[in-house]
Parts: sequence; C-alpha cells; structure tokens
Amino acid sequence: MAEETGRTSQPAEAGGDPPQRPALNVMSLNIAHGRKLARHQVLLSRATIEENLADIAAVVRREEVDVVALQEADGPSFWSGNFNHVARVGHLGDLEYHFRGGHLAIRARNSHLTYGTALISRWPLSATKSHAFAPSPPTPKKGFVVATVTVPGFGRDVDIVSVHLDFLSFRQRTRQIQELINVVSARGNPLIILGDMNCGWGRQRSSLRQLADNLGLHTHHPTEKIATFPAHRPRRRIDWIFVSSEFEILEYRSLPDQVSDHLGIVAKVTLAKPE
Repeated sequence: MAEETGRTSQPAEAGGDPPQRPALNVMSLNIAHGRKLARHQVLLSRATIEENLADIAAVVRREEVDVVALQEADGPSFWSGNFNHVARVGHLGDLEYHFRGGHLAIRARNSHLTYGTALISRWPLSATKSHAFAPSPPTPKKGFVVATVTVPGFGRDVDIVSVHLDFLSFRQRTRQIQELINVVSARGNPLIILGDMNCGWGRQRSSLRQLADNLGLHTHHPTEKIATFPAHRPRRRIDWIFVSSEFEILEYRSLPDQVSDHLGIVAKVTLAKPE
C-alpha cells in the first residue's frame, strides 16, 4: 500500500463586537481521477487532466479552504497522466502540506497505477496513517487516510479523516465503517471526518448512523437533501462532513462547480461553546 507525505509549496476595540471564535474551513471532493465529467480518464490527454485539476484548485482558493479531503486521488498512474494529482492540487490551491494513501496500487513492468484518499492542508500534517479496507470484490479497494492538524486558535490537536466507502454493498460499508471506528477511536483526538460515503442518512440502521453513534459525531441537518451526485443533475447526498462533539458547524453547503462527477461540499467548523 503506497503512502506519501509532502509539501507543495486584530482584537476588537472596547465596546465593539466580541472577537469571533477561530474557525476552520474544510472541503471534501471526489476528484474522479481528474477526468471531470468525461467517461474515463484514460481517454484524456495529460494536458486536459492538468486543466481539470487546475479548475479544482481554483475552487479551493476561492472558498479559502484550510483542509481539503480528496477521494479517487491519483499518484503517478498510466491512465491519468503519470503525475501526482494531490501534489498538483495542493500547489495550485496554495496549500503547502499533503498526505496521500494509495489504497489500490498496481505495478507492472511498463506501467503503474495508484490511487486512494488524501488530505491537503494549510498547516503541517502529523501522525499520518493510510488504511486500506479489506478487499471487497467485485468493487475496487477503498480506504481512508487520517492525520493530526494543529489548528491555530483551537488550543488542541484535531484528527482529520478523508474516507471513501464501497458503492455497491451495505454489508461492505458497515464492515468498512467498523474498521474506521477501530482506528480513529484509538487515537483519542477530536474528529472531523469527510468523504464519499456512497450512501445517505436513510434508515435507522444505516452505515452513517453507525458511524455517528459509535464516534459521537454530528453533521448538518442529516435529513436535508444537500445533493452531491451526479454533478450534472444532483439527486443523492452521498458526500458528507461529520464532526465530533467538541465542534460546531457554522456553515455547510454543496458547491455548484462541475469539476468532477461529484459536487464538492464545504463546512466552516469552530469550537463548540462551553455549556
């Protein structure tokens, strides 16, 4: 399993408004191997894929994102231009630090392929871990990455996760979520989990309820239809951002930009007010 870490490149006056609580802007996007809305990335030139990733980075800059979670994020792969998509988005998006997990990696004599999930951050990423879920045939392997970020003004470390769950099987998603729970609960930090969950809030025993209940997470209006897929005509809410009880979600929305077959989602997160 491939792993890669890298670098891409005032107080209120008396009587005025109280100082704002420090906030963290996060974003999640399945970048679909850089193909945007094309049928398959292997049909595109490297130049086209580079342009597509530049469009994604432009959204990151516009939204002033601090940490981005990516799914279907390629390392150098024969089918998508043979370059590191995560480093490229980070560099063009003015975010210096990145960590990529290659949950699926195939090497042959004349070609190679690796992709998975990734985090790109304004601040250093520490205690990084890439976890590939157990095989789930007939679908390709999925997984998650997690890293610790020290957010200025928060006063404590935060674990941030980018995850991609199986699209075909409820049983596989349930098992994958249990793997995720086992790993992140042992770390003991407040949590922000972002990703392509390939499912909705749905029924009482849904995969997402399992995740939220076991880790004490909440999200923004889980029954609201903030559709993210497919990008050209969004009908399903399958991309999500969850936070632990230490945090409050101030803003949460999907983005209109069709830079992938999924729409991106962004949230502004701050520390919860003391009770």
